[in-house]
Formats: sequence, structure tokens, C-alpha cells
Amino acid sequence: MSKLMIALFVAAGLGYAGVASAAQTYAPNTTVASASASMTKESYTQAKRDADAQYKTDKERCSSMSGNAKDICIAEAKGKEEIAKAEAEAAYENTPKAREKARVAHAEAAYKVSKEKCDDLTGNPKDVCVKEAKAALVRAKADAKVDRVAMDTRQQAANKQADASREANADKRDADYKVAIEKCDALSGPSKDACIGNAKARFGKT
Repeated sequence: MSKLMIALFVAAGLGYAGVASAAQTYAPNTTVASASASMTKESYTQAKRDADAQYKTDKERCSSMSGNAKDICIAEAKGKEEIAKAEAEAAYENTPKAREKARVAHAEAAYKVSKEKCDDLTGNPKDVCVKEAKAALVRAKADAKVDRVAMDTRQQAANKQADASREANADKRDADYKVAIEKCDALSGPSKDACIGNAKARFGKT
């Protein structure tokens, strides 16, 4: 095998490693993605402030670098900021759509960092590196959408079940109320009036 071919294979391997590394670094926070407890508005606001402050610190750290290393550093800093804000929003809104957006933020951050790392390559290895980064982004977005739709479907099913349960309980109470009133018909005078009053009070009728 020629030295040129060996160099190309090594470069391609480095490109793939860069994509895989970025994808792992920016893997979605499943704890936030499946959170059930909402964040308070105050905590949400503070989380965004913290993300801004952390970004400034991280970006300042990049200032001593140069070339593509600096570009990668800035992309990583920006990605962390966008992820932190998206996760805070997901925790605050606590909806399938917001959690999907947080997962997409992770994927886009990984994609941007991977693209910057691809700039260290040239020719076909660079093209492959960029395509792999794009493919990873497309897969992550698709998976996030599928999971969000599944959550929406489950929520809709749960809502329908709750509505059906409320209607069923109301129907049963009405039926029991009618039975109680019917029993009162066997009485007369004050006894009947008291029976009807008790039935109304028991079943919440006026």
C-alpha cells in the first residue's frame, strides 16, 4: 500500500473519530429529556444567565488559541451555551416539544463542532468527515421527532382516558342518584322530603 493511501486512511479515521467524539460529548441529557418536574421561572431565568456567563468564560479561554483550534474551541463554547439554555427551557416548559428542542440543540452543537474538526482534513477525507457529521445530525433529529410524537400520542391517549373516566363517573353518580330518589318515593311527607334532601346532598345535586 502506498504512503499516500496510508495517509488518506489515517486522515479519514481521524475525521470519523472527530465526529464520534463530538457526538459523545454532546449526547442528550436523558434526565432532562425525560424530566417530569417543571423548573420554576426564577430558576429558568437564572439558568439562562448562568449559560451566558459560562459562554463568556469559555470563549475567553479560546482567545489564546489560533487557527482551527480556536474555531473548534469557540464552537464548543457556543454549543455548551445553546445546550444549557435548551435544557433549561425543556425543564421549565416540561413538554414533549421542548424536550425535542433540547435534543436537537445537542445534535446541532455536535454537528457544528464536528464540522470545525473536519477543517483539519483535506480532500476526500474532509468530504467524508462533513457527510458523517451531517448524517449524525439528521439521525439525531429524526430520533428526537419520533420520540416527541410518541410522547404526544401517549399524552393524548392519557387525556382521552381521563375524559372518559370523568364521564363514566358522572354517569354512574347520576344513575345512583336516580336510584336513591326512586327509593324516596316509597315515603311521604317530611320523611320523603328528608330522603330527597339527603340524596341531593350525597350526590352533589341542587
